[in-house]
Amino acid sequence: MANNELTNLEKSLNLHFRNRELFENVFIHRSYLNEHKRYHLPSNEKLEFLGDSVLSLITSIYLYKNYPQLKEGDYTDIKAAIVCTESLTLASKKLDLGNYLYLSKGEYKSGGRNNINILADCFEALIAGIFIEFGFDRAYQFVIDHLFKDKLDLIISKKLYLAPKTRLQEISQARFKVVPVYQLIKTTGPEHDKTFTIQVSIKNKKLAVASGKSKKDAEEKAAKIVLNKNKI
Repeated sequence: MANNELTNLEKSLNLHFRNRELFENVFIHRSYLNEHKRYHLPSNEKLEFLGDSVLSLITSIYLYKNYPQLKEGDYTDIKAAIVCTESLTLASKKLDLGNYLYLSKGEYKSGGRNNINILADCFEALIAGIFIEFGFDRAYQFVIDHLFKDKLDLIISKKLYLAPKTRLQEISQARFKVVPVYQLIKTTGPEHDKTFTIQVSIKNKKLAVASGKSKKDAEEKAAKIVLNKNKI
């Protein structure tokens, strides 16, 4: 990759890495080294490992400072929601990090630049790179600007960190003073590999049907369908 491409990314992030190898290392996927075994840098896996820990600490501090009214259990659920692969991938895509990845030809052809796990890992590796080069405060601000901004407040205000069944129950109780009713419609498959189909209703109104490998899984899926389609 041309060095000026990484420079363009630095400009968009308002950062300048003196340690150029560290910055480059953020984007080296392990597949690239399979075809370039003598490359002078390792994969970004160690940076991703460090970035995961830094991100966890940043999230904990941010929640503790900005949402003191919430309980410890809420912090845990919110943290899981905001640092999930989906959120990290979305943040990575907004920064076009996939364009800077060093990939093998095979990984590139199979869509590696849009692979959700690769993009999420790269975002965490970038957090680590910023932490090493600029310190915790810059890493903290980077996460706020590119991961938390707008999204975290929405997750908390809408209680999107709660499991679908819990969210649906809270909405149902607030609006109708009743809880949703989950009914087993059918069970299919052999004893060791059953599939359960569940129907969810509120005030005798059938709202959604879903299947899963356990009753709980099917119930959560049914509740999620109701929430996603705004059926109540």
